[in-house]
Amino acid sequence: MACCIAAAVLAGQLTARSETPSVRVRVLRLVDRSRLAHFRNGTSGPRVLLTTVRYPTGSRRPLPLVVFAHGFALTPGTYARLLDAWARAGYVVAAPLFPVEGANAPGGPSQADLVNEPGDLRFIVSRLTGPTSPLHGIVDASRVGVAGHSDGAEAALSAAFDPRFRDRRIRAAVIMSGAALPGFAGAPAGSPPMLAVQGTSDPINQPATTTAYFRLMRRPKFLLWLLGASHLPPYSTVDRWSSVVDRATVAFLDRYLRGGPSRPLVAAGTHSGFARIVSDP
Repeated sequence: MACCIAAAVLAGQLTARSETPSVRVRVLRLVDRSRLAHFRNGTSGPRVLLTTVRYPTGSRRPLPLVVFAHGFALTPGTYARLLDAWARAGYVVAAPLFPVEGANAPGGPSQADLVNEPGDLRFIVSRLTGPTSPLHGIVDASRVGVAGHSDGAEAALSAAFDPRFRDRRIRAAVIMSGAALPGFAGAPAGSPPMLAVQGTSDPINQPATTTAYFRLMRRPKFLLWLLGASHLPPYSTVDRWSSVVDRATVAFLDRYLRGGPSRPLVAAGTHSGFARIVSDP
């Protein structure tokens, strides 16, 4: 099993590497033994969450935490450019590799496990904000956000807004090319602010899907339309929309995890011809 082999190599240790001069990157092996991962090859085991953590060097601490959920058959590394941008902006960014939907899951990735991923996000929040956190002194437990792309966006939306999975510690959510899990009827009172991001030419997550769940959310909520963008590239590579995504997501996080102004968010999402933002504060 590829992910188990990788976990054994880490052997519970915290490793570090330098990805950019201003961002420190660590990999944590976090294991939720209270729940099982069931793989397509017929095996099962504890939910091993190899979690890549980024945070800025030389910043005043503690810092807000953003837990990021990757899409189907991908890894957190797919989004390294975007996650680096968030870390450079002053956030601790924790991106777990989901044990069953990850690219190298034993027997191949399976979307059948998606319903378990909101629990993975809750577990990561608990481990990184609790008294025995390996990031003690770095993370501000009172300022927690979630973000995700595609299937990961469904997990993040569920953890932030769905009464069946909701984690009340979450104070902001960024949902990129996402959807709600079946049975979601609307966000309850006290739900956190949301920024939804959607490409108008996305062939996988139809724009109508985002419009549908956006209607079910409470204020404050924002919808960033990337005019002509597809499903993955705006978040994984440099293109005409990537800088808009960077600026708008950082502005949103700054507004709701740092108490910053709202004007930079609207300005970041307004670009004639390739981005517009719907604001309902």
